[in-house]
Amino acid sequence: MNISQAVIKRIEELCKERKLTINALSTISGVTQSTVNDIVSGTTYNAGIVTIKKLCDGLRISIRDFFNSDLFTNLEQEIK
Repeated sequence: MNISQAVIKRIEELCKERKLTINALSTISGVTQSTVNDIVSGTTYNAGIVTIKKLCDGLRISIRDFFNSDLFTNLEQEIK
C-alpha cells in the first residue's frame, strides 16, 4: 500500500466511525467537496498536509491521531 491509498482508507475509516458522509466531512472541515472527493477517489494522488490538517480539524482529531493507524506501517517505498 502506498501513502495515498493509506490516506484514502484512513479518511473512509474515520468517516465510517463517525457515521459521516464525504459531503458532511467537507462541510465540517471547510474543504470543498470536490477536493475531498478527488482525494477519496484517488484522482488527487498527493493530498496536501494543509488539507489533511483541515480534515483533522473538522473531525476534531490531531494530525498525530490521523496518522496513528496501522495503515501507515510498512508503506511502499515512494522512491523507486
